Amino acid sequence: MAAFGHTFPFYAGPKPTFPMDTTLAVIITIFLTALVTFIIILPGIRGKMRLFWLLRVVTSLFIGAVILAVNFSSEWSVGQVSTNMSYKAFSSQWISADIGLQVGLRGVNITLTGTPVQQLNETINYNEEFTWLLGENYAEEYARALEKGLPDPVLYLAEKFTPNSPCGLHSQYRLAGHYTSTILWVAFLCWLLANVMLSMPVLVYGGVMLLATGIFQLLGLLFFSMATSLAPPCPLRLGTAILHTHHGPAFWITLTTGLLCVLLGLAMGVAHRMQPHRLKVFFNHRVGENPGLEWNPEEGGLLSPRYRSTAESPEPQDIPLSETSSKGCCEKEHPSVPAHAL
Repeated sequence: MAAFGHTFPFYAGPKPTFPMDTTLAVIITIFLTALVTFIIILPGIRGKMRLFWLLRVVTSLFIGAVILAVNFSSEWSVGQVSTNMSYKAFSSQWISADIGLQVGLRGVNITLTGTPVQQLNETINYNEEFTWLLGENYAEEYARALEKGLPDPVLYLAEKFTPNSPCGLHSQYRLAGHYTSTILWVAFLCWLLANVMLSMPVLVYGGVMLLATGIFQLLGLLFFSMATSLAPPCPLRLGTAILHTHHGPAFWITLTTGLLCVLLGLAMGVAHRMQPHRLKVFFNHRVGENPGLEWNPEEGGLLSPRYRSTAESPEPQDIPLSETSSKGCCEKEHPSVPAHAL
């Protein structure tokens, strides 16, 4: 082993890692590009409608980006611990490292970072992913990890999520991830329908779909929490410490977005009841249920066409309509007598 610098030659070196998940990077890039595009055309909108339009676009893109991002995120349940542990199997050498566990809807991600990174003449910086999607075999991925000779802490945590593990974490998190992901896809569909309806003169139905978007997100969180809490907790002992998991950022941001959608849907329902004309103005819908009424932003209310010409005209009306109508009635009731009849 001395020829190889006191290292095991059959262990593969660490793979290069990207700073963040590539799928999340693609989703964030797409929505940021859409936001920048809308901001570019923002100067073409006049008056207060510019602010209303920007608020609608930013809120809608935020909700859609969150629903998609958390569906592919691996931070629904996270945990991290710093400890001293054995590095390789059949070796008495120990290392000091930070080991992290991120459980998502599609699999588990395990990170191992040495403190310092350079120990035992090696770069200890691992980031391994094991998936349990439909069509993916978690046991085969774990077998390939054994063949590659990954560090012992990574294999220990990955073994806890295998189907044959007595902890039962595989069936617990796989079931929770599958159904939570399905519910979130339904929420994303409701978000799309809400955007379509809010761009049409059916604002109340757009508010209903926005409310449904929030409800489905909250249902997904409820199912994930219930499914992951059914089995008793499995102790994850790593060297001299125990790794504990808790709800991660993806869980809490989904909760925040779901409550936001519910509040916005309820607010739109109340506004449709109390101030429907102002709701139409906020969404730039000037034609309401009564086409004879038009919103006048300067007056702060509705203005009828009968009085609009009078209010907007700088010249007063010479002949009132009441006098003209009364003269016409008098002529009908008392017809004039010809002069030659006398």
